[in-house]
Amino acid sequence: MEVHGIIYCNLKLLLSHVARAQGSERRIEEQSWTAAVARSLHLVWPAVKGLLMLGMSCLIAALWYCRRLYTYLAQLLKWWSRYLQKKFIKNLSVMAEVDLLGYCAREWKGETKQAIQMRKVYEELFWRHHIKYIRQVRGDHYCALRAVLFWVFSQGISFPSWMKERDILKLPEKLLYSQGCNWIQQYSFGPERYTGSNVFGKLRKCIETLKANWTEISGVKDKDERGNMCNILFSDESKEYKLYEAIKFIMLYQVIEAYEQMKNGQGHVPRLFSLLFARDTSSDPLSFMMNHLNPLGDTGGLQQVEMILLGYLLEVKIRVYRLCKFNTEEFQVNYPEEYHREWHEIYLLTEDDHHYHIPIISI
Repeated sequence: MEVHGIIYCNLKLLLSHVARAQGSERRIEEQSWTAAVARSLHLVWPAVKGLLMLGMSCLIAALWYCRRLYTYLAQLLKWWSRYLQKKFIKNLSVMAEVDLLGYCAREWKGETKQAIQMRKVYEELFWRHHIKYIRQVRGDHYCALRAVLFWVFSQGISFPSWMKERDILKLPEKLLYSQGCNWIQQYSFGPERYTGSNVFGKLRKCIETLKANWTEISGVKDKDERGNMCNILFSDESKEYKLYEAIKFIMLYQVIEAYEQMKNGQGHVPRLFSLLFARDTSSDPLSFMMNHLNPLGDTGGLQQVEMILLGYLLEVKIRVYRLCKFNTEEFQVNYPEEYHREWHEIYLLTEDDHHYHIPIISI
């Protein structure tokens, strides 16, 4: 038993020495490997460090150039936006609303009799009639038509009842073929004089533009969206003038219809047509066209009788504040005076009975 114990102890001791020897060899190998890696890193690091520094430099340079490019593009976009805004405002024929008294202060400076009177009138409008804002309207010979149509479109007023009952696109051909009004070839499109046989095709395009835009805008329920659509439409000169020429022609159509009814004794004709045909310059539809419609948009604007006719055909009551008639019965007038209760009411403001602006009432 003692012999076996001695052998067991010696064997255990021998195994312990072998294990220590193996552990020592393993540590030596690990130390050698670590030293080799460290030497490799020491040799490679300068090259890696150089690449990293180059990469960081390129990244910083790229970020700097991107920042410069972003700044340049932002300035370019800002300049372009400002340019488009100026161009849009320049083309806009109905300006954005501004404070009424502020507008008056800018337009009527000084101490002349007229300036003092106008400031008094504007204060009257502000306090007694609750007109707080005004939209300036481009003062050419389409001014009154422009102001009325902008009111109608921006308020979402739909077609008058009589237009809903017939196809207004066919009115030019109807007058030519059914009623033999070939003298309409003498119709003038504002500054554009005689157009001959092309007049019917041009009139149809004008009426198509009117009908399409009126239908689209009046179908929009949101007031702000309608306002944006009107701003775009009334900054497009080509489309805008087509609207006015279409309305001019529809005015002529109404006059021809009334003239035929009066001549044939058919039905009731509104009193305004008696006033219209009583003038030497518009005793019949041809003279009305030549003397009143053809100059409209070129050398003249709407007269009071034509304003009455415009309100009648659009089925709106046009209330006009005539500042030049302040403190008289003609300070506020309605076109037409005879109107239906269900007609919409629109407002205009004029200082001289030639140029019209749009007052905004706020109670």
